[in-house]
Amino acid sequence: MPAEKTRSLSELREHTADLVRGVAADRRPLVITDEGAAKVVLQDLESYRETQETLALLQILALGNESLEGKRWKPAREAFAEIRSRLEG
Repeated sequence: MPAEKTRSLSELREHTADLVRGVAADRRPLVITDEGAAKVVLQDLESYRETQETLALLQILALGNESLEGKRWKPAREAFAEIRSRLEG
C-alpha cells in the first residue's frame, strides 16, 4: 500500500469532498491532524474491509494457537467419531 498522506483538520473542513474522493481513488490513507498532532485516519472503504477481514483471520489463528498451546484439541479421527455417535443418537 502506498504511504499515507497527512492533512490538517482545517484542510479537511475546507476540502472535504476533494480529500474524500482522493482517498477513494488512490487508496492511500489520509492522516488528519489537529494542532499538529495526528488524531484520525481517513481510509477508503475497500481497504477498511480488507483490514477487518485480515484482523478476523488473525484472531482465528490466535485462537487456534491458544488451543494448541492449552492442549484443547483432539485428533480428527476422535472428533469425527464423537460427531458420528451424536448423530446416531
